[in-house]
Amino acid sequence: MSNEEHPRYHQNRRLQQAKMQRQVRRSQRRLNQLRVLWKLFIIVFLLGLIFFILKMPQWRLHSNAFDNLGSPALEIVNNRIVPSQKILAALRRNQVPLQPIFLVKTDNLKKSIMQLEPVRDVYIRRFWFPARLEIIIIERTPAITIAPDIDVPPIAFFSTDGKLIGREYMPLNEDFKTVRVITYGSGDDYRNWDKAKVQNLKKLAATVEIDSGETVEYIDYRNPKDVYVKIPTANIRLGSFNAGTFDKIHRIPSLLPQVKMLNKKVKYIDLRWDTNYIKLDE
Repeated sequence: MSNEEHPRYHQNRRLQQAKMQRQVRRSQRRLNQLRVLWKLFIIVFLLGLIFFILKMPQWRLHSNAFDNLGSPALEIVNNRIVPSQKILAALRRNQVPLQPIFLVKTDNLKKSIMQLEPVRDVYIRRFWFPARLEIIIIERTPAITIAPDIDVPPIAFFSTDGKLIGREYMPLNEDFKTVRVITYGSGDDYRNWDKAKVQNLKKLAATVEIDSGETVEYIDYRNPKDVYVKIPTANIRLGSFNAGTFDKIHRIPSLLPQVKMLNKKVKYIDLRWDTNYIKLDE
């Protein structure tokens, strides 16, 4: 190769390299632009998809969710005292929420249900897609029932926390083990009873059952100064119900065998005095 051709050769080579570099840079720019457009397309697509999903009706409660108990958007569980229809009526005081279920505030729904007397607490669970509510009811525990006479069904009950619940929630389910108290309300109006009085009456029945080995059928409290407790074997006459009553009850185990050995009908076992009496039915 001559000296004249040598510089030209290198110059052509540099030109070719520069051209190739420009082509590579153009290709990289086009590729970057395509990547940006592709990312933009994906973002727009995802935003549109999210918007479409959020607008789907399955995220919202049906407008008739509170219309009837058969609604697939509503489930009421754990209520044994309060009828489901009453809980539904309480829910109807509120409008069915229109926003997506995950944005729904349930405070007002809970407040409406809590106005029902037997309800101690409420938990409301929200389920997504399809949107629905589960109402979990925590009810007060019945302790004693109130009846005006022996042959009359109970008209009310007291819960363990001393709350008096009226006849609209009667009769109670037979699964509830309560103490039946017969009272006219005169002399010691049961509407004024508190938690301590309820617990004492329940303790009275429990003590009689332990000492007698029999189930208490009812406590006759029609005369607060002359209280009776009925068990299958006999009536137990206690007199006034006070702190000393529980000491009297402890005499029952020594008296029941005597009552069962008698061939005559026993009217009551009298524990009012220091000396025990078995009153025969004349």
